[in-house]
Amino acid sequence: MVETSGSGGPVGPEASADDVRSVVAGGVRSVFQPILDLDSGRVVAYEALARGPVGSALERPDALFAAARSHGLLGELDRACRAAAFRGAVEAGLLAPLTLFVNVEPEVLDAAPLDELLALAEEAPGQLRVVVEITERALAARPAELLRTVDRVRELGWGVALDDVGADALSLAFMPLLRPDVVKLDLRLVQERPGPAVAQIMNAVNAYAESTGALVLAEGIEDERHLRVGRALGARLGQGWLFGRPRPGPAPVYETGELSLPARTGEHPGLTSPFALLGAGTELRRSPKSLLIELSKQLEREAMRLGETAVVAATFQEARHFTPATAGRYRDLVERAGFVCALGEGLPAEPVPGLRGAELDPADPVRGEWDVVVVGPHFSAALLARDLGDGGPDLDRTFEYALTYERGTVVAAARSMLSRVAPRAELPREEDRGTAPAPSGAVGASSPSRVVAPRTTPAGEALLHRALSATTSGITIADMRRPDQPLVYVNAAFEQLSGYRAEEVLGRNCRFLQGPDCDRDVVDAIRSALRAGEEWRGTLLNHRGPERTPWWNEIYLAPVLGDDGRVAQYIGVQNDVTARVEAQRQLEQERDRARSYLARIEQLAYTDPLTGLANRRRVEERIEAALADARADGHAVALLFCDLDGFTSVNDAHGHAVGDELLLALAGRLRDRLRRTDLLARLGGDEFLVALPGLDPATAAADAARVAGHLGHDLARPVVLGGVEVVVGASIGTALHPADGATFGELLHHADQRMYVSKRGLPGARSAPAGTGVRVPRQSPASASPAVRP
Repeated sequence: MVETSGSGGPVGPEASADDVRSVVAGGVRSVFQPILDLDSGRVVAYEALARGPVGSALERPDALFAAARSHGLLGELDRACRAAAFRGAVEAGLLAPLTLFVNVEPEVLDAAPLDELLALAEEAPGQLRVVVEITERALAARPAELLRTVDRVRELGWGVALDDVGADALSLAFMPLLRPDVVKLDLRLVQERPGPAVAQIMNAVNAYAESTGALVLAEGIEDERHLRVGRALGARLGQGWLFGRPRPGPAPVYETGELSLPARTGEHPGLTSPFALLGAGTELRRSPKSLLIELSKQLEREAMRLGETAVVAATFQEARHFTPATAGRYRDLVERAGFVCALGEGLPAEPVPGLRGAELDPADPVRGEWDVVVVGPHFSAALLARDLGDGGPDLDRTFEYALTYERGTVVAAARSMLSRVAPRAELPREEDRGTAPAPSGAVGASSPSRVVAPRTTPAGEALLHRALSATTSGITIADMRRPDQPLVYVNAAFEQLSGYRAEEVLGRNCRFLQGPDCDRDVVDAIRSALRAGEEWRGTLLNHRGPERTPWWNEIYLAPVLGDDGRVAQYIGVQNDVTARVEAQRQLEQERDRARSYLARIEQLAYTDPLTGLANRRRVEERIEAALADARADGHAVALLFCDLDGFTSVNDAHGHAVGDELLLALAGRLRDRLRRTDLLARLGGDEFLVALPGLDPATAAADAARVAGHLGHDLARPVVLGGVEVVVGASIGTALHPADGATFGELLHHADQRMYVSKRGLPGARSAPAGTGVRVPRQSPASASPAVRP
């Protein structure tokens, strides 16, 4: 995954050109991530990853490269990054037998000054071994420049690595043409559940490695499970956080080993024509153009069968031979194959949408040829023909030709033709420089509700775009085959929803809609659903336009599958439901207030407002329930009626405020003395009621008398209030179920009568210590007694 750091300041276009130039002039530094030989456990290489100045807004690679791209300084930054990588490696001692992996930015391939790095390498002659990494994003965008760069790298004696193989089927198509020394598997192959697409990728990669001696490197190894998967995929090299995160110098815990790359030489045929690449002694046949047309169609059908893993290259001599019927066939071919190009005099740079063309030199020998080449991971074929210059009707013109399946010849012919292809004007965006990130935006992986991309005619495509433009829902399409899954289509409704024009969002991941106040649980749910291959529906807080106005986005995400069964695009349907969400929230707040109000009413109805104890109504309900339980299980229940003696004198002497404080203090003493299962209530004034459920009938009377004694003792202890020591007594009457009654009313009547007997001091009374009066505080500790346990 991407290594990021920094203060989180402005990124990309928000940084000025001067900021970028300042970093390019001397602020770029490199960190190095170890690459291990999985068999020996030794470090054999390090990948150099670029960083900006520590603590700056451009420290993170995504911010740095986005800013450089926006200000047209990508080439300068690319050179600075490689220079920093080389110098950093020399300073850190990452020399032979170690190998240094460095990146070349695809958008500056043709101008990448690799020669000047030779001078840097000469600072440590014979000690700096290099592998240049090329991402698959460069394959279709700049194939001619890519092939030239590969040859220049080999001329320097360096190796070539193809990065992120498997993230896009196109990497499999171009792999035989580039002949990389190292094939770096995309981290999703290691981290996600295997399926048919993984099997297809690994079949092609291992076949290539077996035939060429190339090394397979598994990226994204973060735990032991990833390591086991990487080994199972055929990787001999590994890279990831399990072995160490990027750091300024070498990893200290590993021994050093040597990386042995297969022998390679420059293989760029230059402007040699495909027909001229046929080996000496190749049997040539003669045929009219009509037969070549049918042979060409057969190769086109083979390419359609191979699908996105196929590279197709064809020559048409002159633009007039690229007929409307041919255009129709190639339009279908572009939709199915990984890369298709057509060369011919007068052909534009894009003869039909997606078909790559070229500006041919008048002396280019390919103008006199009829060539069709198809290359895939396990298939290669080429029809290579030369016009013999006959006159007469066009279909009767004679060609000298060979139909070959010899892979070396076919690959060389394909390289020859691709070396003439014009670069694409616009390239996919890359927001990072480091190992590839896992998806974290509003688009992601496959889904069980799988939508297969329809094949449409140009008229059908136009109708579809008009329909999407007319809908009031925001529609987005993200390309899942490119790094960071950028948006490749948005409709007018999405422009209104997002607050950005289409040109401002195309090429970016949908996460730009998110903000720090997004619900991370919802974002994690989106990511989890996408990783599991599921559709997702839900609502997420997003932010509109540069002013970042919050709005609630109701999102539906669905994947679209390519012919290989892998996710090709992701469609998002989005609607602004802010009014609905706010109305729901307001309704919920009203409900909360109503619930709180009802709870308060209930509290007032059942609770004594001064002490917080249950009132008579509540305690009666609870005692009736306790009596029902007692009748069911044969237990006894005791009811204790407590009346304070001398409380009226306290009120008269000190006022009702002191009297209220006294009641609060005595209620606390009663609460502390009783068991958790006992019931306590204030009946009003200075009267309290205690119920003791769950008593043994044989000892209930003695238990009740003992508790009454403890309570009376606690109530009679002095209470200091406002500097005055107040003393009251208590009279307590007791009633027992079932002896004195079966209902709350009967028990309360008996307990009340016995309380009065106690208060009058009559014989046979059950009472607690009693006393009245007010006196000056005494400095004597309150007596303590054990908790009541009947």
